[in-house]
Parts: sequence; C-alpha cells; structure tokens
Amino acid sequence: MYVLARALKNIGIDNVYGLVGIPITEAAYLIQGQGIRFVGFRHEQQAGMAAATEGYLTGKPGVLMTVSSLGFMNGLTATANATVNCYPMIQISGASDPAMVDMNMGTYEQLDQFNTAKPLVKAAFRCTYAKDIPAAVYRAYRAAVSGRPGGVYIDMTTPALGEIMNKVDADKLFYTPVDIYSPVAPNSRSVERAVEILTSAKRPAILLGKGAAYARLEDKIKTLVEKYQIPYLPMSMAKGIMPDDGPLSALSCRSTIMEKSDVVMVIGARLNWMLSFGKGKWNPDMKFIQLDVAPEEIDVNVPIAAPVVGDMGLSMDAILDALDGKSMATDSDWVSGLQAEAKIKNAKFAKRFEEAKSMMPMHHMTALSAIKPILEANPDVILINEGANTLDDTRDAVNMSLPRHRVDCATWAIMGMGMGSAIGAAVATGKSVVAIEGDSAFGFSGMDFSTICRFNLPVTVVIFNNGGIYNGIGVPMDKTTDPAPTTLDVRARYDKLGDAFGAQTFYVTTPEQLSEALKTGIASKKPTLIDVQLAADSGKESGHIGYLNPAPLQSITV
Repeated sequence: MYVLARALKNIGIDNVYGLVGIPITEAAYLIQGQGIRFVGFRHEQQAGMAAATEGYLTGKPGVLMTVSSLGFMNGLTATANATVNCYPMIQISGASDPAMVDMNMGTYEQLDQFNTAKPLVKAAFRCTYAKDIPAAVYRAYRAAVSGRPGGVYIDMTTPALGEIMNKVDADKLFYTPVDIYSPVAPNSRSVERAVEILTSAKRPAILLGKGAAYARLEDKIKTLVEKYQIPYLPMSMAKGIMPDDGPLSALSCRSTIMEKSDVVMVIGARLNWMLSFGKGKWNPDMKFIQLDVAPEEIDVNVPIAAPVVGDMGLSMDAILDALDGKSMATDSDWVSGLQAEAKIKNAKFAKRFEEAKSMMPMHHMTALSAIKPILEANPDVILINEGANTLDDTRDAVNMSLPRHRVDCATWAIMGMGMGSAIGAAVATGKSVVAIEGDSAFGFSGMDFSTICRFNLPVTVVIFNNGGIYNGIGVPMDKTTDPAPTTLDVRARYDKLGDAFGAQTFYVTTPEQLSEALKTGIASKKPTLIDVQLAADSGKESGHIGYLNPAPLQSITV
C-alpha cells in the first residue's frame, strides 16, 4: 500500500477521489499521509466524475480509487465516460486474488475486473505483485495523457496491496518517467493542403470542440480568427475559447454555418450525432478541414478534404506559420451577413427573456433571466450544467468568455455528473463553482452534495424544480394512483437536504429572490444550495432534441 501511495506522489498526483472499503481503506490513509488530498465520496460514480473533470480542466489525469466488485463497476461508468469524452483519468480498484477468480472459487467479491474494464478504457494494467505498482502507475499516466486522452484502469489486487517488502528494495522501484507526454507534429503536406483550402474559401468558418479547450489553444485560435476574420461556432464545452458574444461569433447562426459555409475548419471536435454526422443540413459541397490528435477520427461519417493529424498545439502553430503573408478569399458580405443575422436572432432571444421575467410561477427562462447577468459578471466562476431543458436553456442563455469554464453532459449527453464534476472543478482549480441542475439530474448525484459540505468547497448548487423528468405534467396511460413515468415531485424542498448537511440554503419563487441568493452564494465561497421553484408545465420532452425519441402510435402526454 505504501508503494502505491509513493508512486502516486512521485508522478505528481495532487488529489485522489474515492470511497473506501475492503481492500483499499488503509491505502487511502497512506495516500493522505503522502500529502495527497483524498476526497471521500458517497458514491463511486461521482468520485469518478470528479476525477474526470480534474483531468479535463488540468490536463493531468484525475485519479479515482474504489473497492472491488460493484464499487469498481460504479466507478467504471465514469471511467468509460471519460474515455468517450477524451478526459485523462486513472481508475485504481482493489481486486480479489486473480488466481482465485480464475479458478472460480467464489472468493470475496469475485469478479474479473481487469477483463471487464478492458473494452471500455484506453488501457488496462493488473498489479499482481507490489513491484508492479510503480510501473503500472507511470504507464497509466502516460497512456491517459498521450495521443487522444482517456480513462485507464489499474487492477490493484489484494496480494499486491498486502505484500510486505523491505523499504530499501521498495525505494529502488521508483523513478522519474521521461517525456511523459511527447507531442507529435503534423506532416508539412497536410498543413499546406489545409491552408490552400482555407485561403480559397468564400464562406469559411471554424468549428470549435472541447478538444481545443483541453489543448489550451485559445491564444492561437484568437490569432487565427482575428487576423483572418473567420467566424467561429463553438460546441457546448468549447464556449469561452473565444467570447460567445464576440464580433465574429456565429453562435446564433448555427444553421447558416451548416447550410452555407463552403469550408469549415474543425478543431478538436467530432462529426458525431451532435453535428448531424456532417450530413443533413450541412452543405453537401462543403469541405472539412479537421485538426485532431487521433488519425482514426478522420473520415468518420464524411470524407475530410484536409486532415491535419498531430498535437493540436503544434498543428495550429504550423497552420499559422503557413498562413503568414497569405490572404483570404472570403466573400465581402459573408461576415457582415452573419453579424446581421446574429443581431436579429439575439434581439429575439432577449425579447424572450424580457417576456419570461413576468411569468409566475417561474419557468426556466424566468429563472435564467436572473442567473445570466450574474454569471456573465463573474466569468471566472466555473459553470457545471446538466439536465434536459435546464441544460439546453442554460447553454443558450449564458454567454461564456473564458475557456474551460463550462462542464456539462458532453458526448454521451448523460445525466448524473453534476455533483462529482462540481467537486472535481472546485478541488482541482480552487475556483468558485456554480452547478445549475434540473431536479431529475440532481437526483442522480444529490447525496454527494454532502461531500461539498464536508470539504467546505466554494460550490453553489442551483436546482430547477419543475417536478419531473422534462416537466411535471405527464399523464398516466392507465387508471392508477401512481405518478406518470416522468413525474417527480414539484413540491419537493431540496433546500432541506442542504440544511441536513449544514449548507447555506435558499428556497426561491421569484427572479429577485434567486438573484439575491445566487449573489450571496458566490460571494460567500461556502457550500450553498438554492431550490428554485418552477411551474410544473415548464419544459418539454428532451429539451431541444425531441427528434431522438421514437414517435409513438398512441397519444402520450409527457
């Protein structure tokens, strides 16, 4: 156990997130004894979400530590999610003796965790002896951050944890890995091709993904955008790389970018379901330039006219160098047309806000009319956001001006990352955090609000309670006294949960009350829970993406 603690310290791990029990309890104490912060959770999934969020925000792998069996499985959901989202993360789980597992002897919490994890993570290692531990930790770190980042699993068996070694021999196992991350430059021809296509574009645009935020490309992207006057469209977690309300922001013109652009440079994004797989509304004659660290991402769903594969920082440097002295062929009315369209659409959106201010009981937009100016006046607050309507409306309403200050449900559009991500963001950065949660989404992770309180973190949790999944007005299809499948409880008092753990709490029913409560929570830098009472009919199925639901042949009120 000492060897594991020393290995983590030696590689530069600052925090470990987890939930202790057999066989890792004493290991957690030893980790803490090495000066590493051990953040104990109520559920392994949330500890994993915290580790993944730390990985995304810092570029260093967040570390999750769990018990065996179901504790391992609970954590693995977060590690799989980290792998899909390209967050560097290491999951270390205690495991039964593999010799006993292989012989199916019915040992304590028997499960072949190593082979269960392998298909869902970027790499996996099993430590059978204590001497294996340092190399496994260092290799896991390297695998997590190299190439496309992702989750890595270490099967920490009981024999390895419990083995007794001479300290002199143990200390010989530790070393300092060299070039833990080795950036690889793109080939020069791919850069030349990309620049040729970009400079010949009549209606160019840049599409920004969270990979660009992770790679810390904001200064390079700012140079590209401003020097060559190219409009940009950020994906949800790329908001803030460039200001959402900047003069070249096409955030309000997504459909126009898709339908009319003739060249789009994709930086750190994937042409997956969130972008209609590069088809549908997209201009069929449009050419994609794609910057990605992983060659297997090229030509997914549509042909890429100019792939630039390599470290994205080096790729951006090469592209800027190749562009130097060249001029764009952009149509004279392209940028001005987008700006005119954005002005009209932004005015319509502002009118929606104004109209929503008087809606009582409050609707989502009523509440957001109070939240928006506060968060935009405090740009260094990290925003965590999950839900259906709560996710979509908050994403659209709140402009971001700094990179890596918005963390949400990401590629899988999952529920159940809120409290874990809020904790990971606060612990990893020391910054204030505001989590805006739908009431259903909060239910997945709500008990770990107690972790926020135990560690006295500067986190304000805002819960939009409309009484259900999507809303609280679902109608059962049978004569029953049971609630509809989507109905929760619009009368629930979530603020009482905060009271139970000693947090600062508020129950609000008006925008004025919400505004005051949010300002107080952020300023206090203390655990705060704000229960926002919404109307039960506020919200619709799946927020803005109802097309993903198969259409029923019978009439259903959701």
